Amino acid sequence: MRWIPRFAALFSLGIAIVLLSPSFQSSPPAEAIRSSSSSHLSDRFSFRRTSAFGNADGCRPPNSGEIGICDPSLVHVAITLDVDYLRGSVAAVHSILRHARCPEDIFFHFLVSDTTLEALVRFAFPLLKFKVYYFDPEVVRNLISTSVRQALEQPLNYARNYLADLLEPCLSRVIYLDSDLVVVDDIYKLWSTSLGSKTIGAPEYCHANFTKYFTSRFWSDERFSGTFAGRRPCYFNTGVMVIDLARWRRFEYTKRIERWMEVQKSDRIYELGSLPPYLLVFAGRVAPIEHRWNQHGLGGDNVRGSCRDLHPGPVSLLHWSGSGKPWLRLDSRRPCPLDTLWAPFDLYDSLPLKGPRAILQRTGNSI
Repeated sequence: MRWIPRFAALFSLGIAIVLLSPSFQSSPPAEAIRSSSSSHLSDRFSFRRTSAFGNADGCRPPNSGEIGICDPSLVHVAITLDVDYLRGSVAAVHSILRHARCPEDIFFHFLVSDTTLEALVRFAFPLLKFKVYYFDPEVVRNLISTSVRQALEQPLNYARNYLADLLEPCLSRVIYLDSDLVVVDDIYKLWSTSLGSKTIGAPEYCHANFTKYFTSRFWSDERFSGTFAGRRPCYFNTGVMVIDLARWRRFEYTKRIERWMEVQKSDRIYELGSLPPYLLVFAGRVAPIEHRWNQHGLGGDNVRGSCRDLHPGPVSLLHWSGSGKPWLRLDSRRPCPLDTLWAPFDLYDSLPLKGPRAILQRTGNSI
């Protein structure tokens, strides 16, 4: 029960932020309508529309003119949009905007395999700076191996491998974030992390049992295990990464990752999905980032999805990696204690408006 005092303190802090934040106090009631992007999606999803998020003093002046995607002052964040995780992605974006000092200077890059999702995001965030990139599942489908959890086998889970190819050549840095997290700090602090001569930055966990991420066949064969010779490899979670896109392109890391995925198809050297190839290529060569930027594992393990406590220390990002997702546990009325920290950023409307009332709401009228 050691999690109770830490959770209580964190929950109290979260409530205080909600009550005291001007953005929460001054926001008008969120408009709730159903998206008309496609019939099957509008039947399944309905999100509330957020109000505008404005820059604070010291940021870019409001209405300072249109800025392009290559503007060097922008913070770039990449997230996937998937039907099964859409609710989480929307909450992640919402949390970033809520806590950013300069939200108008953030540009989002959404990776999709279903282009109809764009309308849902545009409705929830009318003034958001973003672009949608189509990721063809066939690019990676033949490279994917079976995993301990089916969700880890989805092609879009591997889209992060191709960011350097998908995003504009003028972009030299991007933050990649998973869809099952919320940011409770200013994203600019993560953006400004120094990578030095490294290609990626991420929180490392050198106390973790690194051997468990690969099979006994891998460790017993020098052709494979020898890849870590001369390195001190540590586990890191690929759901939060700062990536130097220029270095990635120069050293062709996408091809290196694909080569290990090809080895996996023939020799079965690991059991997880997209993580092990990153460990093979980058472990021991990662720019360390404070652990506060990935309080991961809140979704439990990859099978049971049991409740987890926070890691000791400060928190800037809460990550429900694992099989348990907060929106599913909240809907089932069996949430874990920390799931209530995700809930304030959820824009999902469980009781969407229907019929004449929805029409009136769309036109700004009332009954």
